Amino acid sequence: MGVRSPRVLVVDDEADLRELLELTLVKMGLDVDSAATVAEARALLARHPYQLVLTDMRLPDGLGLELVREVAATYKNTPIAVVTAFGSADNAVVALKAGAFDYIAKPVALDQLRLLVRSALRVHDAAPGARAVDVDDVDGPLKGGSAVMAALRAQIARLARSMAPIAIHGESGSGKELAAREIHARSPRAGQPFIAVNCGAIPEALMEAEFFGYRKGAFTGAADDRDGFFQAASGGTLLLDEVADLPLAMQVKLLRAIQERRVRKIGATSEEPVDVRLISATHKNLARCVEQGAFRQDLFYRLNVIELAVPPLRERQGDLPALTDAILERLGGPHKAALAPGVLEALAGYRFPGNVRELENILERALAFANDGVIEVADLALKSGLSGPASDDAAPAAPSSAAAASSSSPAPGALPANLPDYLSAIERDIIVRALAQTQFNRTQAAQLLGISFRQLRYQMQKLNIQEPET
Repeated sequence: MGVRSPRVLVVDDEADLRELLELTLVKMGLDVDSAATVAEARALLARHPYQLVLTDMRLPDGLGLELVREVAATYKNTPIAVVTAFGSADNAVVALKAGAFDYIAKPVALDQLRLLVRSALRVHDAAPGARAVDVDDVDGPLKGGSAVMAALRAQIARLARSMAPIAIHGESGSGKELAAREIHARSPRAGQPFIAVNCGAIPEALMEAEFFGYRKGAFTGAADDRDGFFQAASGGTLLLDEVADLPLAMQVKLLRAIQERRVRKIGATSEEPVDVRLISATHKNLARCVEQGAFRQDLFYRLNVIELAVPPLRERQGDLPALTDAILERLGGPHKAALAPGVLEALAGYRFPGNVRELENILERALAFANDGVIEVADLALKSGLSGPASDDAAPAAPSSAAAASSSSPAPGALPANLPDYLSAIERDIIVRALAQTQFNRTQAAQLLGISFRQLRYQMQKLNIQEPET
């Protein structure tokens, strides 16, 4: 007896569209059942297992949204996608939040339908590349046995099966990209590319070419055809890191690409379909950016379908021993450094404004100063004024750079008591002065200092230099 073809249920009251969907799916080698009402669909769902349900949003005896909720609750291994009317972006977002795997807009483009179906079948079959979900995996990439990390892993496990866009929020250095990679690794797209794009590090003039690609001869220097980020991530996941830094002109083009599921290379005459799962990440408050006019509201709703919050390190202090051990093992390999008495206690009393990334920097620096592979409390060189019990409030403003420099400056002819703190204060003062001189234009400030934009951004995060509130 041969292997049975995957079975799909099509629910639509328009006979012509239902027939078109059936013919397309049959040509893909699938078995198809069809229903014209919610009641008929419920009866078929009770009788047969399906690898995919495809439903219209408006039916004679109810809404497709009812089916979405029922399938998501009762048939957890069956992805359900919705067909929405042209321009009904709000309906699509509501369906995704209710548990729909994906959506497709009318008039139905058959190439997009095929992409959707293949993605859904990968979800049902749990692609071989996807890791098994274990929300108690305290030694996995998202380390830590705290309650907030267990909740984060559980949420990631649920989100990994969907195609709904995810907006990851969290402070700088808290592990937003790591969470995005974990969503990808646990999804049926695990065997496909994961492309992470730092939206704040791409010059505005190059953004369209970087995102959508270009044809040979499209502009001076375009010697060959080149794919953009969307094509490179096809079949996989595209992470838009620091998405709040996108200029408004690029936000319009990105919105169209998300809505149409198509991109046009610079110099091309036609669009091409793309199949990507979108994840965005930012440390800024996107809703506030919308209020200030710096971020488009329609793009915000498209990207912010499901929110995922990554907790700061100060809210998971119990994970410090596991994180410290893992970082030292990675830095030292077989010759992992040991911790002297009091080191973990000193770390536990520090606020970590730079979160896990700052912990990595502190340990890497301490390892360089450690004698005989043993890290002492003094080797940590923790910043003064940022230690003490953690609280839910934001960290207090750092002292002015000039004050920090003067407070740690040695008397003339004397050596500094703490060289790392002394050098950090001087570096901070120079960067703050360059930013003030350029009205906080980071690109111009980097040019003034003779460093790259990435280097400046890294140093600002390391030294906790924040952009002033406007």
